[in-house]
Amino acid sequence: MRFLMTVMLVLSLLYSPGLRAQEVSPTYSDYLTDNLYLLHPSMAGASNRNKIRLTARRQWLDMKNAPGFETLSLHARVKENIGLGGIIFNDHNGNYSRRGTFGTFAYHLRFSIDDLDLNQLSFGLSGGLIQHSLDQSGFTGPDPLIGEGRAADIYGNIDVGASYYYMNFFAHFSAKNILSVKRDLFFSDAVPANQRKFIFSGGYVIETFRRYWSYEPSLLFQWKEAANEKLVDLNLKVYRSLESGSLYGGISYRRTLDATTDTAYENLNYLTPFLGLEYNNLLFAYTYSQQINETVISNGGFHQITLGYNFGKNRGRYDCYCPGVNQTRRR
Repeated sequence: MRFLMTVMLVLSLLYSPGLRAQEVSPTYSDYLTDNLYLLHPSMAGASNRNKIRLTARRQWLDMKNAPGFETLSLHARVKENIGLGGIIFNDHNGNYSRRGTFGTFAYHLRFSIDDLDLNQLSFGLSGGLIQHSLDQSGFTGPDPLIGEGRAADIYGNIDVGASYYYMNFFAHFSAKNILSVKRDLFFSDAVPANQRKFIFSGGYVIETFRRYWSYEPSLLFQWKEAANEKLVDLNLKVYRSLESGSLYGGISYRRTLDATTDTAYENLNYLTPFLGLEYNNLLFAYTYSQQINETVISNGGFHQITLGYNFGKNRGRYDCYCPGVNQTRRR
């Protein structure tokens, strides 16, 4: 029984979306629902409004003790060029859990002549502490695969990044988990000390007459250094301007670019439709991901809800439809 529990734990770590062996900063699709700060530290305080975002993600609802992931983030502009942010997260998967907190400092350079033109370059640095733990209270005795070692360890890591906005164009680059950290838990041999991941994303918002409708094609590329794993997201997002906000939706396709015949590392394939509504200062979004691989643990999908609140003084209304920084209502 204990052997089966151990096998299921390891398999669930391997099959989690966007993860291999529980990386420090998993990349889901939060960035598509106005949650760019979770992915790019340079976005702390980059918008013309301060933001609070709460997310809850559940995987494989048809399985007991299936993985779940929650985050709470807040970021704000505290001075003309300085942004601060913080993230608290809780990642749980059966007997295994991962909790932590990150703090962020960002600096924003504006090159535009006036407040109507958006031309901004941002830099960000995040540092945090992460605790991994294994609840062995339900085990009847020592498992030779687990041993009697420590049930928890704590370590730190750092993310850095840069973002550039020029009117309707945007681009982001982030280096995640840049410190090499040796793990002490029973699966330390399966978790490389090097969990560095490099992420590039970019896109352009295509406006229509009076901005009633806008279309945002974008892509995200990530490279995990230790495993030499490459993934790409191809996205299309559509906005409908409303009197007091906007309605948006779209679809994302994620795929690994690595050819392999190893069943445990079958090329990842996901389809992710999403839908969101911003009304005045409030945001609600729902995201659903469905794995379309031949080999899956469960046929159930991945559900995520995002709740948000924008607050603080509006720092400008640029003459562009650039939702990551500013959402101008229709002309």
